[in-house]
Amino acid sequence: MGGGLFGFDISSMSGVLATSAYINYFHVNGGYLQGAITGAMAGGSFFGTLASSFIADKMSRKKAIQIAAVVWIIGSIFQTAANGIGLLVFGRVVAGIGAGIASAMVPVYQAEIAPKEIRGRVVSLQQFAITVGILVQYFIQYGSSFINGGPKNPNQSTLAFRIPWGIQIFPATLLAVGMYFVPYSPRWLAGQDRWEEAIRVLANLHGNGDIAHPKVLAQYREIEEAMTFEREVGDSAFKALTQPRMMNRVILTVCIQMWSQLCGMNVMMYYIVYMMQAAGVDNLLLTASIQYILNVALTLPAVLFIDTWGRRPSLLYGAMSMMVLLLIVAVLEGVYGVPNPRTDSSLDAVSWLIIDNPPVSRAIVACSYLFVCTFAVTWGPTSWTYASEIFPTGIRAKAVSLSTASNWAWNCALAFAVPTLFQKINWKMYIVFAVFNLCAFVQVWLTVRETKGKTLEEMDEVFESGRPAWTGVSSGSRLDRLQRDIAEGTVKVRLNGRRYAEL
Repeated sequence: MGGGLFGFDISSMSGVLATSAYINYFHVNGGYLQGAITGAMAGGSFFGTLASSFIADKMSRKKAIQIAAVVWIIGSIFQTAANGIGLLVFGRVVAGIGAGIASAMVPVYQAEIAPKEIRGRVVSLQQFAITVGILVQYFIQYGSSFINGGPKNPNQSTLAFRIPWGIQIFPATLLAVGMYFVPYSPRWLAGQDRWEEAIRVLANLHGNGDIAHPKVLAQYREIEEAMTFEREVGDSAFKALTQPRMMNRVILTVCIQMWSQLCGMNVMMYYIVYMMQAAGVDNLLLTASIQYILNVALTLPAVLFIDTWGRRPSLLYGAMSMMVLLLIVAVLEGVYGVPNPRTDSSLDAVSWLIIDNPPVSRAIVACSYLFVCTFAVTWGPTSWTYASEIFPTGIRAKAVSLSTASNWAWNCALAFAVPTLFQKINWKMYIVFAVFNLCAFVQVWLTVRETKGKTLEEMDEVFESGRPAWTGVSSGSRLDRLQRDIAEGTVKVRLNGRRYAEL
């Protein structure tokens, strides 16, 4: 549900942009003003992510997510009741704060409760939920667009956009209520010296309730040793973030989240209607809907196999493939397109058109579909998984909030800039995003280390091994060896000074 809020955010405008109800009521059709409206939610999300770590460290990851849901509900109410651009923007900022908190803390919570063998799969569910949220919101908007004779009717009712924005309240309500029934993060509990609660949560998650299970005791010992080391070092969370060994990781995750936005996916999600208009597609909303379905369907393989094929190959393959597809779109539009003759006011949002050339239009649509499929399998889930797993518990919330803030900052910038790019540089915009993907490929090759199969407490070994990133990491996990030793009786684990058998 937390990821679903992010998805609702992303597509909250895409299905209403071309409706007469929206255009006539708010008197906006592309350009800077539409960019500001769309970007308002991402702007709020930026500040929400920065605040999220303070809430999560003080009140728990669980309560931070509940607070995010309540804030989203308040923002959705303002959007639904909007009587002008001012209230609409205010509502989107408030809802964005909620989406920002959820987008930062949901993957942290998932990473802290998941077994290492399926951690990537569990955290990838965040991206799957995002894609489902995008799809559901888009089809709600698509259905609502037919109110009062459809999107072309100049007297269309404002229900065409109020219904989709109002329905956003329901998933947030389910999230706020549902979080009461899930456990606190065992690593957060350990950080609060609530060790007995931590071991019982670990037992329920990984040992069928048996606190004497070797896997539970092995995880407990790893967490305890990591916490002890962090406290002996004695650095505050912010000071620890600025240490070179951590700053490198912070910069890496900030860049990964940045590239996940600059790869061009936002063009396909926020402004797919404008892209289809420029491609000369007639049935805009239906053609765009196929793209959202593909986004959901192709995220599933990543959820199922990310722990098999790994993080690094996903990022490398994705960046290169998206670069090629964007260049193909640029060539097709540059060669076969013409300046907008301005004979149809509904196309004023774009300055370059493919006119009466169905094969080229179909080719551009196909490339956009392949682009979305590539992102869904690679960068979509992997960018969230990687950022949530490579930091120690004491600074994880703050580090992930910074990386997620990078995501939202670039999200906001692109939401604001892309409508203008469609008008000013049209097809050349795709070349710009292709270059960004090339830069992402280079950075991933040089700096991203493989983390699959490692526990959260082993990440220091992964990043401080002294080996180049492209040489890979050693197979196996310290947790597996410790679990085996506990099962054989060669290692005894004490809980708060007592052997586990005494609890």
